[in-house]
Amino acid sequence: MNKITMYSTLSCPYCAGAEQLMQQKGIAYDKILVDRDPGELSKMMQRSGRRSVPQLFIGETHIGGFDDLNALELAGGLAHLSAPPTDSA
Repeated sequence: MNKITMYSTLSCPYCAGAEQLMQQKGIAYDKILVDRDPGELSKMMQRSGRRSVPQLFIGETHIGGFDDLNALELAGGLAHLSAPPTDSA
């Protein structure tokens, strides 16, 4: 399963909304606070091409911000991230 990475700040309501959505869906994620580490802000901008937060990635794939995450959820695209792993045998 791919890991979700969320670049965030402490005072961002859209970041809080993204966190709430992922928590409701039981989706694990790593949160990186770019307001605490300017190096991470630079990394986020390089990876996403954007300066706004949140910026979300599934693995190395850039998803976008909160609106993009919400649209992905409405389209059923997050279901596999919260589903229990299946046996491949």
